[in-house]
Amino acid sequence: MQLKNVLNLSVVGGALLASAHPGGGHHEEREALAQRSFKRSLSHGLQKCEAKLEASGLHARAEARRRALVDVHRRQLQTRGDTWEVLNKSHLSDRPVSPNTAETELFDDDSKICLLGPSAEGETGPYWIPGEHIRGNIRESEPGVPVIIEEQFIDVETCEPIRGIYNEIWSCNATGVYSGLVADGNGNPSDLANYQRTFLRGVQQTDEDGVVHYSTLFPGHYADRTTHYHNIVHWNATLLPNNTLAGGSIPHIGQIFWDQDMISKVESTYPYNTNSIPITLNEEDRVVNVETNNADTDPFLNYVYLGDSLEDGLFAWLTVAVNTSAIQYPYWTNVYTATGGESVCGTCDGDPDAVNGGLPTTTASA
Repeated sequence: MQLKNVLNLSVVGGALLASAHPGGGHHEEREALAQRSFKRSLSHGLQKCEAKLEASGLHARAEARRRALVDVHRRQLQTRGDTWEVLNKSHLSDRPVSPNTAETELFDDDSKICLLGPSAEGETGPYWIPGEHIRGNIRESEPGVPVIIEEQFIDVETCEPIRGIYNEIWSCNATGVYSGLVADGNGNPSDLANYQRTFLRGVQQTDEDGVVHYSTLFPGHYADRTTHYHNIVHWNATLLPNNTLAGGSIPHIGQIFWDQDMISKVESTYPYNTNSIPITLNEEDRVVNVETNNADTDPFLNYVYLGDSLEDGLFAWLTVAVNTSAIQYPYWTNVYTATGGESVCGTCDGDPDAVNGGLPTTTASA
């Protein structure tokens, strides 16, 4: 088994504090050559982990776990590289797939391992909200295509699964709106009730194999960005009695993407097709191009259908390699408090330099 689809997504040193969303006017680039060199060295270094991961049984347990998860969700349904190369590669299982396809045929394809790892560039955008709750079912009542995501975290320095760390994921809903904040370009800027919403945001602690699962949604789109999830790792954070995190550091920030043909299929369905904002293609997206340009990287989820139709949902998976000694300083404009979301940005208009960015030492959510 080879570690083939390598994406570098954590940060050593300071972060690229750039707005990935409408309203952001500040964008800071790291030197491209240094980025690519750093990513290559880390992706090549990850190869040394292969024998250890295989011998430990981690790969075999991952295959068995994914088969079991797909089987569970199918039973529920029955009862109810280079930028060009990466963009033109399908991450859908290339085996003939139907609801009756045995799970043993879905996950024994070595070429379908997607590995995401540390990078010299990370981007949170202004829509990360410190204070999110520990939970794995984050879909709530949002309509759209259901997605079960599995992430497995590997320490790039020790080649061991990272047990007991907290992973955070968030995305917009089917019509391109993020919960927990009110801002121009994020749905209706007059809808103050959005401060109280928490859909498609959550945090999970990794198990003994470094694994977390989320029940979420296929994201929609908004202006100037392709479809994506945001991803953060919390290191040495403390779990508070209110089921949120405090303290620690953030060694990993990343963004995760879907194949363009799958995006097109999803965007043709309701309610995605009610969004009149023009779609930004993967090949036009700045973050996709930064992460895939000559860096041996592949930031796209591998996936299979769970049922007969797209509406039955998808199961997607990836492995994340983390340099736990890295330190990143993410950027945010809102926090969750005991009374809901709250802006800490004032009149900064998406400019990270106008915000006291960095990892908070406490949270105050309910």
